[in-house]
Amino acid sequence: MDFETTVDISARPEAVWSVISDVERWHEWTPSIRSIRLLDQGPLRMGSRAVVRQPKFPPAMWKVTAIEPGRSFTWVSGTPGMRVHATHAVADAQNGSRARLSLQFQVVFGQLLAKLTEARTREYLGYEAAGLKRRSEEPGFKR
Repeated sequence: MDFETTVDISARPEAVWSVISDVERWHEWTPSIRSIRLLDQGPLRMGSRAVVRQPKFPPAMWKVTAIEPGRSFTWVSGTPGMRVHATHAVADAQNGSRARLSLQFQVVFGQLLAKLTEARTREYLGYEAAGLKRRSEEPGFKR
C-alpha cells in the first residue's frame, strides 16, 4: 500500500532541502515527530541511520538507502515480514518548489500495518507537508 502527498512551497528548492534534510530538527515543525536521532556523524548521507520516535508508534530504526543531495532521499525501516520505504523529494516549481512525501508499505505485515494505520499515516503526512511548507517559507529562518 502506498501513500503520497505533494505540497507547493514558496521557497527555493535549496531552502526546502535544508529543512527536509535536517532530520534531527523535524520535531520543531511537525507534530508527527517526537524526535529523530542520527546514529552516524555528519550530514545525512547514504547509509545514515536514525531512530525515529513518533506519537502512537514504537521507536523505529531507519536507514538511508538512496540520496541525491539537494533533491531527495529515501530511507527504509522494517522487520522480518514488514518493510516501509519513505521518500522525501523537492523539485523546482513555478513559484518556488514542490515537495513530495511518500510511504510504501511492503511485504505481508507491512500491508497489514498500512491498513491498520491508514488514517494516522495520512494525518501524519499532512502534518509533515504543512510543517515543511511553513518552516521553509518562514521569514528570516536560518538555513
